[in-house]
Amino acid sequence: MSVRAVVCPKEWTLQPDREPDAEPATYAMQCSVCGDNSPPSVDFAEPQSWVFEHGGRNPSHHTYRETITRPWRAWWKP
Repeated sequence: MSVRAVVCPKEWTLQPDREPDAEPATYAMQCSVCGDNSPPSVDFAEPQSWVFEHGGRNPSHHTYRETITRPWRAWWKP
């Protein structure tokens, strides 16, 4: 018996998921000096406040990384 595969090429589309049931985008900040992270939040003001508090407690920590988690969806066009 031989195994056969049927390949059906499809054109796929990828875009941010903006459906009503999509997960929300979240934002977080990470200190580049010590690796400490803010909690993720849907409101960027919260990670931004974390940076100011963290920098206040650690005066030599001046550099940070932003992490954005955004839901995406992919589907094929018939």
